[in-house]
Amino acid sequence: MDRLVNTVRPYAWGSTTALPDLLGVPPTGEPQAEMWLGAHPGAPSRLDRGHGPVSLADVIAADPEAALGADAVRAFGPRLPFLFKVLAAGAPLSLQVHPDRARAEAGFADEEARGVPLDAPHRNYKDPHHKPELICALTSFEGLCGFRHPAEAADLLEGLDVADLKPYADILRASPEESALREVLTAVLGAEPHALAETVERTATAAGHLAPKGGPHAEAYAACATLAHHFPGDPGVLAALLLNHVRLQPGEALFLGAGIPHAYLSGLGVELMANSDNVLRCGLTPKHVDVPELLRVVRFEPRDAGVLRPEDVDGEEVYDTPIDEFRLSRFVLAPGAVPRPLPARTPQILLCTTGAVHLTSDTGTTRELTLTPGGSVFAPAGEHLTASGDGTLFRATVVA
Repeated sequence: MDRLVNTVRPYAWGSTTALPDLLGVPPTGEPQAEMWLGAHPGAPSRLDRGHGPVSLADVIAADPEAALGADAVRAFGPRLPFLFKVLAAGAPLSLQVHPDRARAEAGFADEEARGVPLDAPHRNYKDPHHKPELICALTSFEGLCGFRHPAEAADLLEGLDVADLKPYADILRASPEESALREVLTAVLGAEPHALAETVERTATAAGHLAPKGGPHAEAYAACATLAHHFPGDPGVLAALLLNHVRLQPGEALFLGAGIPHAYLSGLGVELMANSDNVLRCGLTPKHVDVPELLRVVRFEPRDAGVLRPEDVDGEEVYDTPIDEFRLSRFVLAPGAVPRPLPARTPQILLCTTGAVHLTSDTGTTRELTLTPGGSVFAPAGEHLTASGDGTLFRATVVA
């Protein structure tokens, strides 16, 4: 196993304090949004085997089967198929969806054939991979996830008592559910932004007045007012009212599959995703929004937010998802307890989030490492580890 040195990305929406508090370092005063753990070419983790720092991506490329195991290479190719992050949202992220595998492959091939540069601001597909993801809260975590049932969304819009919203509420009540959601989202995102700016402002003002009064939509109204503060006049503020508002408690998670619109609003969490950069934005951003392509990708299926809680599997708390590229679990370790074996068949990244966790490797010569919050290691497939101590350890691996 190798201790990892990880890059922190300073995106504007990042918290200035959450990641420094986790890592036990002084804040810099600048936003610190994401710490990346893995082998993504944008910011690969680094390790040192006595000859100076090298990237995990280079270590894997030099001998994929030794790092990943034959099963994982056979299933996913000679690359680590997941990216692990610690995400610290101090302000809302953009409203977005991710494509399924088939749409990612087709969209990437099309843009490559048309010669669209990879760094072009209007490019949709940076690679041919899908990007399902899982977010697990470390603190209270607020987000938007999946479409509300249209009748509930209509209730929410009507409660604001803004005349401009009445046509949307009428559609949501009159049409079949999926057709209604498609029609309203198309109308909102397809309008000229300046044409909706006053509607967004009136909606946000009404939401800001109603939120402190309580009621079933108080948190959704508060979120609406917050979004409009950060993105004044943005049509995404109205689109967000169609989505489930959710507040996760520590240890709870959301799985975001292909086509599920979502946005993270605030909080600290660990995020595990397929190793892809494909994002289609729906709003709450100054970046490119390709409405026609977005409408091909979005799944207009009303659903509950789908809060996940871990299932105990022989002492390992597993977050069950339908994805093979990644698997998230955690161990809550108590002092004096029997050391927990960590399955060795697949590659894994281990991250400590509380306390102190002691890792022992008994593959070949015995080696020991202690992790404190924010500390992490990469263990290649086949390395037998045990964990003990007093703390919380998250484990990212694959299903192969």
